[in-house]
Amino acid sequence: MNSPVNDLLKQLIHFDKCNSQPVYIQIAQQVINAIQRGYLSKGTVLPGTRVLSGMLKIHRNTVVAVYDELASQGWVEIIPNKGTFVLMPEQTTAAIKASAQQIDQVYEYSKITGFPFQSSFNLASTLQVTKAKYSINDGSPDLRLHPVYQFSRWYSAAMKRKTLIPKWDRTSQSSHSAFETQLCNYLNATRGFHIKPSNLISTRSTEMSLYIVSQLLIKQNDVVLVGRLSNYASNMIFQQAGANIKTIPVDKKGLDIDYIKTHFVKGSIRCVYICSHRDYPTTTTLSAERRLKLLELAKAYQFAIIEDDYDYDFQFEGSTMLPMASADANGMVIYLGKLGQSLFPSFQTGFVVAPESLISEAKNYLQLLDKQGDILQEQILSELIYEGEIYRFMKKNIVVYKQRRDCLCMYLKTYFDGILSFEIPSGGLAIWLQFKFNISLVKLAEEAEKNGLFLPKTILYQDKETCAIRFGFGHLNEQEIEAVIKKLKGAFQIVSSNNDLF
Repeated sequence: MNSPVNDLLKQLIHFDKCNSQPVYIQIAQQVINAIQRGYLSKGTVLPGTRVLSGMLKIHRNTVVAVYDELASQGWVEIIPNKGTFVLMPEQTTAAIKASAQQIDQVYEYSKITGFPFQSSFNLASTLQVTKAKYSINDGSPDLRLHPVYQFSRWYSAAMKRKTLIPKWDRTSQSSHSAFETQLCNYLNATRGFHIKPSNLISTRSTEMSLYIVSQLLIKQNDVVLVGRLSNYASNMIFQQAGANIKTIPVDKKGLDIDYIKTHFVKGSIRCVYICSHRDYPTTTTLSAERRLKLLELAKAYQFAIIEDDYDYDFQFEGSTMLPMASADANGMVIYLGKLGQSLFPSFQTGFVVAPESLISEAKNYLQLLDKQGDILQEQILSELIYEGEIYRFMKKNIVVYKQRRDCLCMYLKTYFDGILSFEIPSGGLAIWLQFKFNISLVKLAEEAEKNGLFLPKTILYQDKETCAIRFGFGHLNEQEIEAVIKKLKGAFQIVSSNNDLF
């Protein structure tokens, strides 16, 4: 007859050879779990390696590795010629037995809570997965252009600096960090600011920046104005803060400021969200005349302007337009930006530029969300700014992205002449493609995915007035762009031949 221990282990141990985790680790973790729950008590003799390998139908060497792993962690003691005995490490908490469950279900964790909680529709994930070889996004950089070898060298050098540990262990900060000073100098030089480190905070991303700002600005039912077609991610953040979002018409000169003046009164608007360089998703630039009008109206109506400069680093032609915040003498503009978009995402950082009174409050929120920060990242970015490497990477990548933009426009004219209309943007990593007649963009996406091209729902814009795609090209090289356009044309031909028109 099998011993009770053998029968118990047969019920408890389950493993998957296809799992990325080694089999011996899977088994060892389950034995540890059984010891913690009290199913295997102190002094219990575990089966010999040959016996257990026969029971589980695995190689004896795997069982040897299991027992070695358990012994290295102090869960068992292996005594030569006697056996393997369960130890009981000194417990700091009481053992918990799953008395209400079957013994073979102790590894299953509940999928739902036993208590109510408030779910949020506004924060529902927009992430879609696909097996398609190619995909289009809303304008992300190409991670393959990241200078991996240089960064591995800089990262290693930064880790070895003797000043790094004291920075991490600091309990108070009497002055601004070197990174804040360098970032302030960089923004003053590139964006026409006249700010001090007390006018900015650094965050993990633009989304975190906007979340902090929305928590400071917006109360329940406050009116937030955005473009008629606007950034879905920012809208989610505003709605989660309780905002009442109102849309404003956008034409070839950008947001219609006169519409705001005629449809709203003083005190009725909490803030206006705009994109500094290129409107999201249409890529239209807000004219200089309308920028001045908006600044004047903000002062008269006493609302804040949130200026999101999400693609400052990608200006291909002409001079970069300075942010509205650089001309704001009345403290009406909150400027959101990114640094290091030509780098790998873990080295990119967001920041907020605003009057010192707001930044002081924003830092309190940042302490709750991200008290530790990333000293190593700040160390590296400080040096890259000081040595001019950030600027060099940006200029180098702009040449590549401009070539990709021109390549995309060439293929669009070749394959979609008479079907699509578009303006060649002076910068940014996306083009606004408008169909000259309405087709079902959902059907187009379905047919494209069958052919290996994924069009996420977040780049499709369709209503009574619009049938368009925000086509991000930055992550595709010229060969990939050609393949993508051919696949898109094939999908379009199928949809149009099936009369899937509106």
